[in-house]
Amino acid sequence: RGLMFTFDDLLSLDGKSLQSLLKEVNRDSLVLSLKAADEDLKQHIFKNLSARAVEMIVDDMQNRGPVRLSDVEKAQADVVRV
Repeated sequence: RGLMFTFDDLLSLDGKSLQSLLKEVNRDSLVLSLKAADEDLKQHIFKNLSARAVEMIVDDMQNRGPVRLSDVEKAQADVVRV
């Protein structure tokens, strides 16, 4: 487990690497994965997106309402897989 890349490890990516990753990630997976992310990680991701993309993601997160933790963990795993 110590050698595995986890969702929280996205904080260690530089801006250019994170932007490349975000281009490949399904938007629904990103929205769902951010529901349980800590604020530092959210801000790191939001800094590397356009203002319009951030606005859409935040709106989607708020409109989605409560979600199961297992669904969030699956979405985070999907993002890490990319």
